[in-house]
Amino acid sequence: MSVTIIIGKNFGDEGKGLAADYFAMQSVRAGVPAICVRHNGGAQAGHTVDFPEKRFVFSQLSSASFRGTDTYWADSFLPDLYKLSDEITRFRSLNGSVPQIFASPDCRCTYIGDILLNMLLETSRGQNRHGSCGMGINEAVVRSAAYPLHLGEIAGMQAESLYQKLRFLQREYLPLRLKALQIDLHSAGEYGELLQSDTVLRNAAEQMARNAAFVQIKEQTHLLHYEHILFEGAQGLLLDELYTEYAPHLTTSRTGLYEPARILRSLYGNDLPETEIVYVTRSYVTRHGAGPLPYENLNAVSAFAHTDRTNIPNEWQGILRTAAHGDPGEFAKAVTADLASAGLSANVSLFLTHLNETDSCIVTKDGNVPIQDFCGSLSGIFSRVYLSASPFAADVRTEAL
Repeated sequence: MSVTIIIGKNFGDEGKGLAADYFAMQSVRAGVPAICVRHNGGAQAGHTVDFPEKRFVFSQLSSASFRGTDTYWADSFLPDLYKLSDEITRFRSLNGSVPQIFASPDCRCTYIGDILLNMLLETSRGQNRHGSCGMGINEAVVRSAAYPLHLGEIAGMQAESLYQKLRFLQREYLPLRLKALQIDLHSAGEYGELLQSDTVLRNAAEQMARNAAFVQIKEQTHLLHYEHILFEGAQGLLLDELYTEYAPHLTTSRTGLYEPARILRSLYGNDLPETEIVYVTRSYVTRHGAGPLPYENLNAVSAFAHTDRTNIPNEWQGILRTAAHGDPGEFAKAVTADLASAGLSANVSLFLTHLNETDSCIVTKDGNVPIQDFCGSLSGIFSRVYLSASPFAADVRTEAL
């Protein structure tokens, strides 16, 4: 039995999809049954996996899916059942089949009301946007404190019963939330109209009820049936809801070791299996959305050209911004804090991506630094580094530090 925990080191978009595909590939080669756990965030994820002949951006399916690895939604994941069928259809058309999705009954589901409220609130902020993806994650978390919509509750519901459940939320919860946000629904334009639409609510219920059939409800002890448990984090350490240095431009999510550590201790107590924690970063830093970005627009970053096909400009996050890393101490600051807070006994590794864009150097505020020189200064934290100079898992190589 072994465990691999993949965590984005920065603001997201580091290459977690590539890392998940790589470790799933290693499991297949070793003949070890694996399952990939999605444990934070929800449908806002955009994790890309490339092969020479195909490419896919994963949201709710795990990025290990091309390897036949099953997906598990932990109780801290927030699924969007409405959107699920689109992702499954697109993946099946590309791959021919879809691995099984298992899920905790305690998953808190997002629904159309959360999404529309999220869009309305973020739009109302104008130039002071928080950088939300408009997927309703924060609204689902806030609502769930008193009006949860648990996956185990709605799995197997007929569309009419689910519609009545959503109408209850619209009638009882929505006015309370609007009052707290000081929003007048009647002057909220298109979003206000959609939030009051019975047709929108009924269509959502019908789609959610159909798509729930793609998921098998299993307690988290189901993970014990696999020899390799792979945790695929979403977003990045610097967006963690408790990383107050960048508030309020954060996510309502624990993006580091907190959830994997909690889940592993619930399964194994303090006798954990062999565990590797892998922090993923590009050779430079990106941020897709509003908020501070240290060392943005330095010459060291603008000197290389890159095209990101996943993080295209959009209404909610704007353009993908780039920046340099700080010095080794700044580079490791969030990592060491994350490790200390979790207290897991594990090997700690670094996974460097996009090296082909920076001539195999790490872009720092002081200029481009060769990999060996930069990583050598981090040997007290990381014991191994994975190096990626292409988008393909088969090209990843490893070095000890």
